[in-house]
Amino acid sequence: MTAAGASAGKIILMGEHAVVYGQPAIAMPFSAVQIIATVAAQGTALTVTCDFYQGFVHKMPKIWESLKHAIRFSLYRIGAPTDPAIHIQISSTIPAERGMGSSAAVAVAVARALFAYYQKELTDSELWDIVQSSEKIAHGNPSGIDAATTSGKFPIYFVKNQPIQPLSLNLQAYLVVADTGVTGNTLEAILDVATLLENEPKAVQLVEELGSLTQAAREDLAHDQAELLGQKMSRAHVLLQKLGVSDPSLDKLVSLAQTHGALGAKLTGGGRGGCMIALVKTEQKAQELVRILAQAGAKQTWIQYLGE
Repeated sequence: MTAAGASAGKIILMGEHAVVYGQPAIAMPFSAVQIIATVAAQGTALTVTCDFYQGFVHKMPKIWESLKHAIRFSLYRIGAPTDPAIHIQISSTIPAERGMGSSAAVAVAVARALFAYYQKELTDSELWDIVQSSEKIAHGNPSGIDAATTSGKFPIYFVKNQPIQPLSLNLQAYLVVADTGVTGNTLEAILDVATLLENEPKAVQLVEELGSLTQAAREDLAHDQAELLGQKMSRAHVLLQKLGVSDPSLDKLVSLAQTHGALGAKLTGGGRGGCMIALVKTEQKAQELVRILAQAGAKQTWIQYLGE
């Protein structure tokens, strides 16, 4: 018997980092990248194969502790043996540590595959518990937005510890996503922002403005105000720079997009590398911008339509 589970990547449109401090964020599943986990009876003990490791789960390096936890915790919730004779194969097109929710997505896919293999129902709340507990290992103080977005199908308006609100996009525009090729470090960035807020009280104003921009961006999405949304995106990038979570690779691509016709551009996710996003009005403009960003060193690029 074999079983599979899948999950999408995620893009934060507005609100990264501020969301950790009770401000809203807008995020969406990003179906251009995904993770598929397959479970099958094999061997005499619990093993896993993925891009970065192959072997026994109990021998996985400490750096992959969050994945090990997702596997173990899923088995515990299922009521299965702790070391069953099964193999978990993980295939991913989500670039790791690029702000696309790869750690949450792999936990979602693994949980879904294991529950399917043991023919157990996986409720939304149980999936949330598994993924969020894994994310705490990976990122220290996760907002929960990755867990919510990679396991869902719709864009969301998210405020920590409040009910998730689904969003319907009504924006006749395109989002260009570009990978700097630089590995981000979400945990380090979150800790550094926490230190900054503790030592510089005025920095709280940056977080509050990011929250206000996100609230207003929600209206732009609902009323097809692409130009206004673009302006808010670019302002958000300036604020994220001031919080210290951007880097030269992101600033270069953001600036390039802004000077080549993007309505707005900013980093997305944890920062310190990873990906940036740019908003453009037409598919032709999106294709032009993809070529420009690739020529400037972007390692991968994607385009997603933001309309219905």
